Amino acid sequence: MKTRFGLLAVLGVVLVSGCRRAETPAPSPSPAAVATPTPAPRPETAPSPSGPGAALHDPSRATEQAPDRFRVRFETTKGPFVVEVTRAWAPRGADRFYNLVRAGYYDDVAFFRVIEGFMVQFGIHGDPRVNAAWRVARIPDDPVAQSNRRGMVTYAMAGPDTRTTQLFVNFKDNASLDSQGFAPFGRVVEGMAVVDSLYSGYGEGAPRGMGPDQGRAQAEGNAYLRGSFPKLDLVKTARVVKP
Repeated sequence: MKTRFGLLAVLGVVLVSGCRRAETPAPSPSPAAVATPTPAPRPETAPSPSGPGAALHDPSRATEQAPDRFRVRFETTKGPFVVEVTRAWAPRGADRFYNLVRAGYYDDVAFFRVIEGFMVQFGIHGDPRVNAAWRVARIPDDPVAQSNRRGMVTYAMAGPDTRTTQLFVNFKDNASLDSQGFAPFGRVVEGMAVVDSLYSGYGEGAPRGMGPDQGRAQAEGNAYLRGSFPKLDLVKTARVVKP
């Protein structure tokens, strides 16, 4: 690892919304850069009138503090898995995740970057309008209090203080990510075999591999992902569950 965020050696520079780089947890084999079409201006949307779902279109409503410890059950196209979050590990990340789940953000979201022996990444919403709202809703970094061991859940990012909605689950111990600022906030406590089984045939994302281009996924949502990558597995629902 040359630097904490040497992301020319990651997925490449994605020139979307002011040349923002693709969110990613680690490097690919060799450096590359790519320009992708700039998405259309953000459409105006109206948030839900009240309740947790209102935050789906309005991140300013997603401000509730998470419990000290809670669990989220993911129902996927390969079966269920459960993530247990410990807020003390990464408080800002835990709070953001809690509010996203309560808003229903991860429902019908694809596991768009699955690299065997490394990690699985998800968190780009299927609705481009929702992506447009959340891409600018960044949260400050948390200190790294836990290592990126197998099963740990962490935010992908594109540099310091750029965490938004994208997450990854470590397939193996990736301690090299710790020094780069990737702070785990939870871990898979049930169903890691399900996570291991998620479709990985597309590999790394474009332009490095055959997988989805993050810029297009943000701008076009599930229309792009389902049309061009029909084998991707999906989160059906994600819900906070009682212990």
